[in-house]
Amino acid sequence: MRPISDLASDMGLDPATLEHYGPDKAKVPLNAFPNSEKKGKLIVITAITPTPAGEGKSTTAVGLTQGLAKIGKKPVLTIRQPALGPVFGHKGGGTGGGKSTVQPAVDINLHFTGDFHAIESAHNLLAAMVDNTVYRHRIENFDAAGVTWRRVTDAEDRALRTIMTGSGGKLNGPVREAGFDINAASELMAICALATSYEDLRKRISDIVVGWKNDGQTPVTANEIGGIGSIMALLRDAIKPNLVQTAEGQPTIVHMGPFGNIAHGCSSIIADQLAVNCGEYVITEAGFGADLGFEKFMDIKVRQGGPKPSAVVVVTTIRGLKWHGGVPMDDLETANTDAVQRGGENLKNALRIVALYGLPAVVAINRFPTDTPEEIAAVFTISKEAGASGVEEAKGFSNGGAGMTDLAHAVIKAANKKSEIKLLYEDNDDYFEKVETIAKSLYKAGDVKWGPMTRTTARRFTANKWNFPVCIAKTHLSISSDPKLKGAPSGHTLPIRELRILAGARQIVTLAGDIITLPGLPSKPNAWDIDLNDNGEITGILST
Repeated sequence: MRPISDLASDMGLDPATLEHYGPDKAKVPLNAFPNSEKKGKLIVITAITPTPAGEGKSTTAVGLTQGLAKIGKKPVLTIRQPALGPVFGHKGGGTGGGKSTVQPAVDINLHFTGDFHAIESAHNLLAAMVDNTVYRHRIENFDAAGVTWRRVTDAEDRALRTIMTGSGGKLNGPVREAGFDINAASELMAICALATSYEDLRKRISDIVVGWKNDGQTPVTANEIGGIGSIMALLRDAIKPNLVQTAEGQPTIVHMGPFGNIAHGCSSIIADQLAVNCGEYVITEAGFGADLGFEKFMDIKVRQGGPKPSAVVVVTTIRGLKWHGGVPMDDLETANTDAVQRGGENLKNALRIVALYGLPAVVAINRFPTDTPEEIAAVFTISKEAGASGVEEAKGFSNGGAGMTDLAHAVIKAANKKSEIKLLYEDNDDYFEKVETIAKSLYKAGDVKWGPMTRTTARRFTANKWNFPVCIAKTHLSISSDPKLKGAPSGHTLPIRELRILAGARQIVTLAGDIITLPGLPSKPNAWDIDLNDNGEITGILST
């Protein structure tokens, strides 16, 4: 690996300002950011609707960064930090694969620079202070029944989803039903991914709603609970972006990790702001498919001040299109051009979604050895007929940057096109209209079904003047709320079960269907395969 100081110099940073975490990773203080007059072009990596076969979005993002460097460009990559829960659970790591990885992959997938731990500590400190406020009756008409601030953990521990706290006597109160979420779903994680300065961070933390007074109409905020300074102290370093590198030595900023289906699923605004001042082309990744991660990238991250993208890459695989075309997992390696054509409806929908925002799209076919020339040709045809600016094979896994140069040229061509970004709705649009717009224009739903009390809750949020963007939490395995509906189903009903206010993150989380905010471990967790050998080397982490 290259010395981290060399990477900083390439980016126009003063190496002396870096805060080193060993020889191969460092934090960049906010006051060390350069301010270039000419900003780099931002490229967003999204994908078709995810499948159990995996699409390789992160591998493509890393490979494209390496490919741009191969053709003489100055790229910077910005990606999310993997969460420990999925690393030890089912999904595995999030640092790419094959010859297109971010290094040091083991460190990034585990403790890294401690950002997740800091966020978890700050989140649970606020939870303790909320319960202490109730216990000591510090806020009039605010009792245990009104507390909504849950705790978080980094373990996929289903036993903690719903718990009772405070039992065992009066000294332990208040007794109440509570629960845990995964730390990647913490509002503080979303806040740190969206804040643009320490001042902005403080304001957002102060605005967090931790519960409601007995009238059910008056919110209780973190500012009223107190201790904002202590939370800020815990997050002092977490908000600084982390500098590492690709396997081929390109600068990479790994920062924050909100989940893509229950949160907004993007790396931080701060990371993108740093990157566009330091590179010609900035590659960033949005969580899950175009209907989730890309929509949230635009309607939440860009809306709240993130740099505007110039182009979008839609990652697809032959295997993924076969899955959406109705082929079982066991048969995905068998040639089936007809299934690719059927599953291509999902790719067309992803391209249609990108076009709604006024951006050009390039399709990247993440290559696998079993892909046939006929299947690949079918994807080229589907992509071009659906209006893609370009379509190329992506061979980053097997060949690194050398296998991504064609895609790099296509992305540059798309990014140089004139585009006019359009967000899906206006800030002051009615909340119900925002949800209906997303459901019908992106998910191709025929109707929205509002569950008990959801309309009342929405009106309460409106009364508090929370005209925030909508963050719909739904399955990532379908454009609908039903994971069994593959391809591009239309006319289905989107069920709205619950609304949660994230006033600090300035969004309304809208749970569509049965959404679990704390995953459980699978029957064969990755934790069984991870180990430490006699040389002190960690082995068995997927994607390392």
